Amino acid sequence: MSNADIRVVVAMSGGVDSSVAAALLVEQGYDVVGMMMRLWSDETFGGAAHNRCCTPDQMNDARRIADKLGIPFYVLDTKEVFRSTIVEFFVEQHRAGVTPNPCMECNRHIRFTWLLNNALALDAQYLATGHYVRRTQDANGRVFIKKGADEHKDQSYVLSVLGQEQLKHALFPVGEYAKTEVREIAARFGLPTAGKKDSQDLCFLGNGNYRDFLIKHAPDTMVPGPIVMKNGEVIGEHSGLVNYTIGQRKGLGVTAVEALYVIGMNPYRNALVVGTRDELGGVELTANRVNWASGETPSEAFQAEVKIRYKAMAVPALVEPIGGDRIRVTFDEPLRDITPGQGAVVYNGEVVLGGGIIEKPLINRG
Repeated sequence: MSNADIRVVVAMSGGVDSSVAAALLVEQGYDVVGMMMRLWSDETFGGAAHNRCCTPDQMNDARRIADKLGIPFYVLDTKEVFRSTIVEFFVEQHRAGVTPNPCMECNRHIRFTWLLNNALALDAQYLATGHYVRRTQDANGRVFIKKGADEHKDQSYVLSVLGQEQLKHALFPVGEYAKTEVREIAARFGLPTAGKKDSQDLCFLGNGNYRDFLIKHAPDTMVPGPIVMKNGEVIGEHSGLVNYTIGQRKGLGVTAVEALYVIGMNPYRNALVVGTRDELGGVELTANRVNWASGETPSEAFQAEVKIRYKAMAVPALVEPIGGDRIRVTFDEPLRDITPGQGAVVYNGEVVLGGGIIEKPLINRG
């Protein structure tokens, strides 16, 4: 089968990465179709009625790229499924006193479920994105992702949610390149997105400020409550749990002989838990909703490297399956920023083995 017989849908955003992904696939002779999702956005702040990923300008840029490359271009109305699946998840996780990573959920439920299913409905064999990861295959035909060639842009962390059924239909054309090379390729193709800036904040926030968003959509998360030590002693008052993050030291508004840090949150008491540096983090975490890229749960504990935040380093750890979709991770050295709600992603060198969502420690509801 030649590339001309293989249809690939490219998830286009109007940015340089997805534009170059489409251009490379066209150059390689694939039957390429551009597809863009119209996503929900909060319109309250800043007067923006559009999600950052699909503003009229972004949509026009994507359409221009498609026209220049000579490929069909479609827009999918994804507002409601995005709102009910991602935005509500974001709000409920904050209500539960954890710090979610909505990009991981978007890749799990929107990009590589909703969009992939729409791509397959068009008789496509693959869905391609502009993510900075590399696709690899083992001797048994199982597909895995590796860290992107550009370590500063690597996005393997947020794609750790993908399993075999998704990976077998996924392509990542820019993963072998550095960002500077991608811009050079865009210029070579004459794409108008060559010099376009990358987007940053969460795409659905009207003005980029998640606190403003939660004030409107979850005002109960902004209710003041007690600041307590680990033993329950009340030493102050916080302004709302969502205003604080694990490991935060400044802005607590309390004084103590020893510097205090946020070490946890108790939504049952609406309490912010603080403690000393020695009480922050630890050498162990548990994670749930674990996805193994191979589709097979390991039968025993094994050594690997684990990354606990998008921008964190992957560090040595013992990973132990503990039943169901849960793992226990024991690090070789203590980590201070273990944050419930974030991903714990397991690597074997550059290859993603899987990952889960860091659980909260058991909390006394009293």
